[in-house]
Amino acid sequence: MGAIRNGRTSPKPYRLRKPLISPKSQSGAQLPWAERLLGHPGLLTIAYFLSLTVIIALLLLIPAASREPGSTSPIVALFTALSALSTCGIPVENTATHWTVFGQAIILVGVQLGGLGVMTFAALITLFMNRRMNISQQLLTAREVGVTKLGEVKGVLAMVFATTFLMEAITFVALYPGLLRLNGHHWGIAAWEALFYAVSSFNNTGFTPDASGLYVNNWSVGLPVMVSAFLGTLGFPVLHEMSRTITRRLSPRRWSLHTKLTLSATFVLVAVSLIWFLADEWNNPALFANADASTRLRGALSSAVMPRSSGFDLSWVPWVSDETKLYMSVSMFIGGGSSSTAGGIHVTTFAVLVLTMLATFQGRDEVTAFRKRIPGRIVRSAISMTMACAIVVFVASMALMQVTGRSLTDALFETCSAFSLGGYTVGVADEDNPATMVILGAVMFFGRIGPMTIVYAINKPRGSVVIHYPDEPVSVG
Repeated sequence: MGAIRNGRTSPKPYRLRKPLISPKSQSGAQLPWAERLLGHPGLLTIAYFLSLTVIIALLLLIPAASREPGSTSPIVALFTALSALSTCGIPVENTATHWTVFGQAIILVGVQLGGLGVMTFAALITLFMNRRMNISQQLLTAREVGVTKLGEVKGVLAMVFATTFLMEAITFVALYPGLLRLNGHHWGIAAWEALFYAVSSFNNTGFTPDASGLYVNNWSVGLPVMVSAFLGTLGFPVLHEMSRTITRRLSPRRWSLHTKLTLSATFVLVAVSLIWFLADEWNNPALFANADASTRLRGALSSAVMPRSSGFDLSWVPWVSDETKLYMSVSMFIGGGSSSTAGGIHVTTFAVLVLTMLATFQGRDEVTAFRKRIPGRIVRSAISMTMACAIVVFVASMALMQVTGRSLTDALFETCSAFSLGGYTVGVADEDNPATMVILGAVMFFGRIGPMTIVYAINKPRGSVVIHYPDEPVSVG
């Protein structure tokens, strides 16, 4: 019998048996630490990321990497390496004037490795060393690259590489003629800038090879970069499904719910951002002094697409109003699509939160979209991740205010940029104040790795018994 409470019988907790996951072999012997690490993909991913960060930082400290040998401090090299691998792109030193071509090449390699995905490379390392992935590695990799069937993982990893290099090649071809004209037909400089922009734009990082940041006033450069950056925010699963729809002449009605939510939320966010910028900044003399309507529209379109993930052309950011900075902070916090090169909580998470709110206000128990029901575990994951990310951003913003004396608007803007891997900055990251780089570096690490990976890395099996307690309502709201 259950316990008697208030004249009613309360049901006892009931238990379900659950198999243990033990870091031991079938014979019961303790596995070596290397095999245990390979069997724990969360730890492997973090170890891989940190190892690459140290390697790239050491390479950036080589005298040949900077134009003034010995001018790069260890903290700047470490922050730059972390910013490149996380595909954030917040610069401490000007990429064109501080780093040599060798240093820029090191940064570009870091951007490429970060864009291909920490999870992807962790899975490939495991494939190479184990010849096959265990079930936990497959599950985590499947979540990262956005598949639902474990058998699809290896094929999707190949698709990730093919999609990345194909998109970068197309962007390179589109950029080269315009950059060739802008560089006085110096084909070597034009080729290097085209390659750098192609990799940097699709991987959504703000590093640029020219001192001006980006030739935004020239559509031959600005448009290919903008399109490539936008496609990079959609995510590999969405790009794969869209390309399959085109090649097989399928109807968009057959798209998965993930693709439909990603595209719908993305276009809504871009449209709202465009309207906001035009309404709030149209008469801003610091941005558009004596500018015609075409220039203002081009600037608004760039601001609608770029801030959520790509930090190209930093020149206009300090001149926008505090209201626009706050709006951009929210936009950056949302970020791009899942399994993309962008950060943030991701647009699908935001869409699930909005749909959950609407369902609650309408008195519905189920969260639905496009005539499909979203499972409760997905809703709980969206709420949990958003809360965890919001706490990290809030704490980091308060810390930046303490160490810099800057306003909440600037601190929040810089933190959201680091978390979303957007790369825009208002100058909070300062070489003379190492604490700012430590705080922002930690936020970039969190934004790149993601809360689910960190929780998975530190989580331990809790035993063979799962206890379910009786329900009891509480008052909310």
